[in-house]
Amino acid sequence: MQCSGTATTRPYAVARDTALKQILTARGVAVASFNAALLREPWTIKTKQGEPYKVFTPFWQALRQEPPSPPLPVPGLLSAPAVLPRSADLSDWSLLPTHPDWSQGLRESWTPGEAGAQSRLTSFLDEGLARYRRDRDRLDLPATARLSPHLHWGEISPRQIWHASRMRMQSGRDAPTEGATEAFLRQLGWREFTHHLLFHWPDLPSRPWRSKFDAFPWRSDPAALRAWQKGTTGYPIVDAGMRELRHTGWMHNRVRMITASFLIKDLMIPWQTGEAWFWDTLVDADLAQNAFSWQWIAGSGADAAPYFRILNPALQGQKFDPDGGYVRHWVPELARLPNAFLQQPWTAPSNILASAGVALGGNYPLPLVQHGAARDRALVAFRSLPPAAD
Repeated sequence: MQCSGTATTRPYAVARDTALKQILTARGVAVASFNAALLREPWTIKTKQGEPYKVFTPFWQALRQEPPSPPLPVPGLLSAPAVLPRSADLSDWSLLPTHPDWSQGLRESWTPGEAGAQSRLTSFLDEGLARYRRDRDRLDLPATARLSPHLHWGEISPRQIWHASRMRMQSGRDAPTEGATEAFLRQLGWREFTHHLLFHWPDLPSRPWRSKFDAFPWRSDPAALRAWQKGTTGYPIVDAGMRELRHTGWMHNRVRMITASFLIKDLMIPWQTGEAWFWDTLVDADLAQNAFSWQWIAGSGADAAPYFRILNPALQGQKFDPDGGYVRHWVPELARLPNAFLQQPWTAPSNILASAGVALGGNYPLPLVQHGAARDRALVAFRSLPPAAD
């Protein structure tokens, strides 16, 4: 018997499970698999033509037509075997880092396990769901559920989240509105869609979903890549996000979009390079979501943003971190700058910089690129692509 905890749409997992079932079946062993990681198995949702969906909205509509069944009740007491098998002690594996110990921020930020997942869900439903639709893009507010690591590691199921959210909406006084609840559940729908795509297009993490992007003129710039990874690009909102990632293993989805757009479109470094860095550093590193998101920003993926949508880091910071709390927390060398200059310190007069203790090119870097020129360069590159053959 095989029970799936984390999603098994990953190509190697599909191949492994298929081979395992075949071997066991050939030996007369009955094999049953159970979906615990998704709302629906990817092969069960198809268009009227029997094809996999390529656009999110009709996929979401199809998913909503058949809501997920409630999760099963917690099983009763399980009897232990008379003799337990020999096993190594986890501490013997020496998995925790020591020299240097880079995991302190992760320990401060997360409580792994089922209890931690349930606690975070309860807190979000009580305190965050009602304002989720309004505040979810605010970087300086705790307005998101932060359940993605628990989902990825199988510590909570999407069906548990779905039904708990619906029950909270129907709980009566002070309950979240249906609009707020649907906005949150839609994020589970996006998660489903990414796994749907990975199952049907297993090379999603490595190859452009739209084949014309094979011809994109990417650049190699190790120094710029390293600055992006370290959070020293000279763009405060980008640097704040990358420093948060290094410290906590997590980043708000809006900042993931901003930092990815900067790497791909301002620096023109291949999306696979950013995807690999996120895979190594995110505590919720999910193959399907990571690959889909990077391709979406690049414009090469399914249901992707138009290629000409190039996020302006300074404007994004002003819009989604309007009071500067997020940048000031993660980029403390800029903490004393007035809001008018916080997201673009290179525009501040020298006396303002001096009074805030900011030395551009000293304790805070000058911008790696000038965004306007970088945007124009990216647009020329995108327009050079051959006509779509997809």
